[in-house]
Amino acid sequence: MDSKTLNGERRHITIKLWPPSQNTRQMLVERMTNNLSTPTIFTRKYGSLTDVEALKHAKQIEETAFASATEHYEQEPDGDGSSAVQMYARECSKLILDVLKGGGGSMIEENEGVIDEKEAVREEKEAVIKDKESVTPKVESDVYETFFDISKGQRAFIEEDEAQTLLSPLKEPGNSYTKICFSNRSFGIGAAKVAGPILASIKNQLKEVDLSDFVAGRPEGEALDVMNIFSEALEGSVLKYLNISDNALGEKGVRAFGKLLQSQASLEELYLMNDGISKEAAEAVCELVTCTDKLRVLHFHNNMTGDEGAIAISEILKRCPSLEDFRCSSTRVDSEGGIALTEALASCNNLRKLDLRDNMFGVEAGLKLSEALYKHEFLTEIYLSYLNLEDKGAIAIANALKEAAPSLEVLEMAGNDITAEAAPSLAACISSKKGLVKLNLSENDLKDDGSILISKAFGEGLEQLKEVDLSLNSLRRAGARTLAQAVLRFPEFKLLNINGNFISDEGIDELNDAFKDCLDKLGPLDENDPEGEDFEEKESGDEDEGSQDELEARLKSLDVNEEE
Repeated sequence: MDSKTLNGERRHITIKLWPPSQNTRQMLVERMTNNLSTPTIFTRKYGSLTDVEALKHAKQIEETAFASATEHYEQEPDGDGSSAVQMYARECSKLILDVLKGGGGSMIEENEGVIDEKEAVREEKEAVIKDKESVTPKVESDVYETFFDISKGQRAFIEEDEAQTLLSPLKEPGNSYTKICFSNRSFGIGAAKVAGPILASIKNQLKEVDLSDFVAGRPEGEALDVMNIFSEALEGSVLKYLNISDNALGEKGVRAFGKLLQSQASLEELYLMNDGISKEAAEAVCELVTCTDKLRVLHFHNNMTGDEGAIAISEILKRCPSLEDFRCSSTRVDSEGGIALTEALASCNNLRKLDLRDNMFGVEAGLKLSEALYKHEFLTEIYLSYLNLEDKGAIAIANALKEAAPSLEVLEMAGNDITAEAAPSLAACISSKKGLVKLNLSENDLKDDGSILISKAFGEGLEQLKEVDLSLNSLRRAGARTLAQAVLRFPEFKLLNINGNFISDEGIDELNDAFKDCLDKLGPLDENDPEGEDFEEKESGDEDEGSQDELEARLKSLDVNEEE
């Protein structure tokens, strides 16, 4: 049956099953060596070989079978390679039995000449096969590889007939798949009924499962039925990675995956992004995901969690001693939920990456977060943009990070109404982070006073710094110039973004001149407003360059490492 895209247009997918990679072939040799030398129904009947004999025969068998299958594949250049795979498997099985029946001697003697000839054919044909692969659209799903992925190409519906074809490699005996990705393909009930038994048959070998965005465009009832089928099929698997993002789950969807979630005792990574995780859905996750001792990554980005949902998530955090990467960004969490999350994070002492962006924490939650951060010595990335921290929250967090997180590489605090009042604390924090790679303080109100002080924090020891973003901070000529001079000293520096400020035309000329030998390191300035005016505080003498120079001179005497 011809498959169709979601918009109704016909599409064609070629699944390339031949040839297997060298690593895959080696794995097969090892498996056959084991079959020839260890107790099985056949070795008990015909006798087993020594390890050395078994390895020698396994190599000969694989080479012979591979050459025969390659010749067969070349006779059907427009095929998908499935029949070559079947021949490869049949030949290996047949030759293993022949070796055992012959006592281990006849196979090599009879096939040595054939093998040399087949090898020459194989080498001659491999280049042709590779050329074809480079121009043939394909879904990466080599039957003997470890990663089965049907997510490439356009998003499309999958029904029963196409599922039979797409998933056929998973039915091959002895396949080595440990990772599957069904993302970007919308499974209907017919396709799910095909997939269910197949997944159930290989669930004990699976370690990573990606079912993100796999019911797009389906009615709710059908989508829930599909989820139930997949959940039951994979129940009892021992997964390390599970991604069920982008499925508009809500509480019903979470519970549809209940059997799968409840059966996981070794999960290390769990992704529930863009899933409609409301209060009820978050409570369901808390109820169903009970074994979290090994959980290292937990992502809840872009959900409608709210405070009550955040409180449920905080209960999960309390059971995650190994957590290294937590993301709860864009989840509509206010102060109460923010406080619950930050208090729970205090027990996650192995945290490396924390992303809480785009919530409405406010100052009080920011202060609570600062208390938790003192305990996180392993943090390397922290994303705290758009949390309404204001100066008080920003100062507390900067002071905490100064004392903790010695290996911090990324610091983002954009859009928090931070003014020059918080700049001394931020500068002291920044100057202590010798491994800092990226700093984002955009969409605040630091002005020249704050930006010059922060520029001075880019002193000795920050040679790793690559990106600085102080766009939309009401900067003028002096602040922009000082930033440029500071970052250009770093040989590895990549990008300075100071767009959307109030830099004069003369200041723009200075910037272009400073970056003339490396213009790619200066971000666009198309949104700069040289006539810009700060309506909150009418500037008087600061607008002329003499006053700007005086401001810079005064700030030169400040020490960013001084305690306030």
